[in-house]
Amino acid sequence: MKLIKVLILGLTLMLGACNAQRNVLYIQDMESGTEIELPENYLIRIKPQDQITVVVTCKNPELAMPFNTATSYGSLTGNIASTVNTESSLQVLTVNQEGFITMPVIGEVHCEGLTREELSTKIENMIREGGYIEDPHVNVRFANLTISIVGEVNRPGRYDIKRDKISIFEALALAGDMTIYGSREDVAVVRERDGKSIITKLDLRSNDIFTSPCYYLEQNDVIIVNPNKYRAATSEINQNRSFWISLASTAISLATLLITVIR
Repeated sequence: MKLIKVLILGLTLMLGACNAQRNVLYIQDMESGTEIELPENYLIRIKPQDQITVVVTCKNPELAMPFNTATSYGSLTGNIASTVNTESSLQVLTVNQEGFITMPVIGEVHCEGLTREELSTKIENMIREGGYIEDPHVNVRFANLTISIVGEVNRPGRYDIKRDKISIFEALALAGDMTIYGSREDVAVVRERDGKSIITKLDLRSNDIFTSPCYYLEQNDVIIVNPNKYRAATSEINQNRSFWISLASTAISLATLLITVIR
């Protein structure tokens, strides 16, 4: 009978360990060597309210000077501020609600939906076709490319993105990965589009993640890692415990006060 009990206990522990492993492993339904097609040439595209820097250069620096300015216009306050780089002055331009930026000399440029390189090429062509510079080179960079990661990760916070392409797994790596209490099957990405917040649920245990529109993230996305049932249960127990401790403390204080008054 003792041997049977030991075997049952061992089997229970093994099953529990397997279940715990399934709760924390990523992409569980794939074998080594599996190939999955990802979106081709995926890059973050410019949206209204994005802030970008635009620097125009050419062989003759004096010709490029009118296209560059040392002032930037704040998108929220409208104040003029100086933005200086060690190489050249930068102009920080805010994309308006119609998807345009206003460049010195050439005026309005529609950029919504374009990548940085596509916008660079477009501005170069406008400068060349306008007869301003024969050999313009335009460098466009995002000035406010960020994502936010909250919930059951080791370093929640807001992160600056240095590249135009970042996956959900790379984002989680920035935040130090999920804690063991993070629910791999219940991750949400909140994305703003056309004045609405769109919530997409992700299961990071499934290879379906690679075909999700939120596998690659966009600027200002918010990643929410929800707690698993063990963390949620622990939180509820702790809250209940705190309530009863507080209630008991109050009762003791009242009893002490009554005893003092009676005496």
